Amino acid sequence: MGLWNKLSNEFIDIIEWLDDNPNVMVHRFERYQNEIKMGAKLTVREGQVAIMVNEGQMGKGQVADVFMPGMYELSTENMPLLSTIKGWKYGFNSPFKAEVYFFKTTRFTNLKWGTAGPATMRDPEFGVVRVTAFGIYGLRIRDAKTVLLELVGTQADFTIQDIEENLRGKIGLRIKEVMPEIGVPVIDLEGKVSVVGQRIQEKIAGDFEQYGLELCEVQVQDIGLPEEVEKAIDQQGAMRAIGNMQQFAQYQGAQALRDAAQNPGMAGAMMGVGVGGMLNQSMGNLFAANNSAPAATGATPPPLPGATPYFVAINGAQAGPFERAALQAQVVNGSLTRDSLVWRQGMAGWVKASEQTDLQDLFAALPPPLPPQ
Repeated sequence: MGLWNKLSNEFIDIIEWLDDNPNVMVHRFERYQNEIKMGAKLTVREGQVAIMVNEGQMGKGQVADVFMPGMYELSTENMPLLSTIKGWKYGFNSPFKAEVYFFKTTRFTNLKWGTAGPATMRDPEFGVVRVTAFGIYGLRIRDAKTVLLELVGTQADFTIQDIEENLRGKIGLRIKEVMPEIGVPVIDLEGKVSVVGQRIQEKIAGDFEQYGLELCEVQVQDIGLPEEVEKAIDQQGAMRAIGNMQQFAQYQGAQALRDAAQNPGMAGAMMGVGVGGMLNQSMGNLFAANNSAPAATGATPPPLPGATPYFVAINGAQAGPFERAALQAQVVNGSLTRDSLVWRQGMAGWVKASEQTDLQDLFAALPPPLPPQ
């Protein structure tokens, strides 16, 4: 530093931090050889806290006086800890060496987080599911002394970038641990992101406090579910919209007929197994169910002889029971195959559809599986 700067600094008696960088969390006030005049004016603005440290010594016993927002004329009276460390038992008027750190106590927002790989959750409906998530969070300085000792050290300017990557990694790992504990079913995660964010904040706030920071909020912007779970959720929504599985199967049959009309080869195969008549019957039943008056109160009549409905295992879940028309529709759209497991009343257990004599004709127009290469 030049002679002019040295002389200029010796005449300056105002210690302040004009905050002009939104990313700076902590700023060390620069003074030639850290010399401060007794009686100097210390200005701490709103949204700031200042700490005076004895001659750059960062031990816990050397972090001295804390100044909240206000204007101070430095004296032994308003620097009791530093006065004790220095041994100023009586008045002291000469310049002394100390460092002043300013801390920004306003919020730092829009900081990004994300899970470091999928988090494993156990769901009562879908079993074990691997979920990812990402979003933003906000923090602020809560305990300036702890921040100084645990994070800042002797840096002149400590920015949010100096800690952001470390915190992002900690949040990602901790969220993988707490996701299974938040108590929200997988199917409801995307619809309750605000609740999920609040639960995550409650679980990991303590990890920030050890650094002297406060976790102000956690926002979940997206939940990533496995493709098969998303398909299952979509199917459940479609079934709820249609009303029941019987009508859903009839709807699938109608969709298959539409697709077949656009594919002559497929239409020929479907006509070969009488799907046309089956679909007409299914659609007729659907329209009759929708347009008829409410049935009289009583038990549902039993199925016609020789038409016992079957339950079908679809994506690892039991569905049905389905009557023959609905089973044929599922064969057409691929939901029911020769290897699909089926069960009906009176059977001891689940068996492959191809092993049931009364179901074999459903697959008559379909080619058998290709032999292994």
